[in-house]
Amino acid sequence: MSDKEINPVVKQVLELGPPLLFFTAYIYMRDEVYSLGGTEYSGFIVAAAVFVPILLASMAVLWKLTGKLSRMQVFTIVVVIVFGGLTVWFNDEKFFKLKTTLVYGLFAVILSVGLLQGRSYLAWVMSEFLPMTDEGWMKLTWRLTVFFAFLAVANEFVWRTMSTDAWVKIETFGFPILMFLFLWSQIMMLQGHLIEESDDTTDDDD
Repeated sequence: MSDKEINPVVKQVLELGPPLLFFTAYIYMRDEVYSLGGTEYSGFIVAAAVFVPILLASMAVLWKLTGKLSRMQVFTIVVVIVFGGLTVWFNDEKFFKLKTTLVYGLFAVILSVGLLQGRSYLAWVMSEFLPMTDEGWMKLTWRLTVFFAFLAVANEFVWRTMSTDAWVKIETFGFPILMFLFLWSQIMMLQGHLIEESDDTTDDDD
């Protein structure tokens, strides 16, 4: 089954919607305490619990519209389900905060394993969207590995030393903006390694 085209705006809404809805829910619930089954839960815990089904619904719609989900998206879904469940089960917000460290840290480890083998797992995932030379992919993979490791360490620093308010804002806006700026800067720096697809069909007509 071939991949289906999807409106870029719809795709962005489905991918960015769940984190923004979590942020909105947290802002409205952060000062409240909810009692369920005799147990009291903070607004953060409830917002985290609500985030899981919202993410699942969003990814289900994305899969229905496009016919596929990336490996990173599938991994992120699994981590969110597991750590979201642990957050509610133990009534402890640190599990939800730790998921960000795990996601970034594991991405860094996976890319590192490929680099040690002289391969770019990043190219395996993204080459169809960004044609680039092998040298370019290796450079980008090295840099992204270091950047993911930095984000994992940064998340640990933020949630362990700052308020929950600060972590939610940095998680929702800070890290994604840093990721966007980093990738944009790398694409600019690696312009010489990008492969332009040439259309030879007109040249063959004599």
